[in-house]
Amino acid sequence: MDLSLQGKVAMVTGGSHGLGKQAADSLAREGCKVAICARGKENLDETLAEFKGKGYEVIAVQADVTKPDDLAKFHQETIKALGEADILVNNAGGRRGTADFMETGIETFREGMEFNFMSAVELIALVLPHMREQKWGRIISISSIYGREYGGSIDYMSGKAALIAFSKHLALNLAKENVLVNCVAPGSIDFPGSSWDRFQQNNTPEQVADFIDRNLPAGKFGWPEPIGDTVAFLASENANLITGTCLNVDGGQSRSLF
Repeated sequence: MDLSLQGKVAMVTGGSHGLGKQAADSLAREGCKVAICARGKENLDETLAEFKGKGYEVIAVQADVTKPDDLAKFHQETIKALGEADILVNNAGGRRGTADFMETGIETFREGMEFNFMSAVELIALVLPHMREQKWGRIISISSIYGREYGGSIDYMSGKAALIAFSKHLALNLAKENVLVNCVAPGSIDFPGSSWDRFQQNNTPEQVADFIDRNLPAGKFGWPEPIGDTVAFLASENANLITGTCLNVDGGQSRSLF
C-alpha cells in the first residue's frame, strides 16, 4: 500500500532502539526523511549507520527529551538538515517510580511526568506553528494500555494518561486545520532491552508462562513492527479521518472497553 509519505519530514524521539526505532524505520521505508534522537550516543550511531545502509535519508541527534534546550536542538538540527517537520512521533518514555505513590516520592513522580508527558508537550509546541501554517501535520504519541487502565508505576500511568487526554483536546482544536493528533497504546511489547525482556530474564520460565497465560490472549508478547506500521498508517492520507483517538496495539491484552 502506498501511504503517500514520500518526502515528508518526520521527527521521532527515542528513535535509537525499540518502538521508536521501528517507527522511524516504518516511516523511512515509506519515503520519509527522518530525524531521530536519543540520549545514548552508541545506540544512536549504530542505528544511524543501519538506516543509512538501507538507503534512508536520516539524521541522528543526541538529546535528552527532559531538557528543553536539547529539544530545541533536536528541532533546529532537523530543520537545518531536512526541513520543517511534517510528522512528529513522541516515543520517549518509561517508568521512574513504582506502583506505590509514597515510595515513589514527589521528585521521582515529577521526573516521570516530565519524561512521559511534558517532553511531548514541549516538542509539540515547537513543531505546531509550521504544521498549522501549511495546513498539514501529523502528531502521533506512543502512550500505553496503562494510560487507559490500571498498570505500571504511578508516574508512568499518570503521564501516559495525561498524554492521551492532551492529544484528544489538541486534536479537536486542530481538526479543521488538517493537523491530526493521535496516540498509539502498545501492550507488552518485547524487544532487546525492554522491560519485558528484563522480566523474562529475571523470572523463571514457569513464572513467565503464567504471566502470558493470565494476561496475553494471543499467547505471546507483542513485537515492534506492528507499532511502527500503525504509526506510519496514522501519518498517512489513508488515516485522514482519524484524529483524537488512541489505538490499542496489544493483541487483546487490555481489559478496558474504551
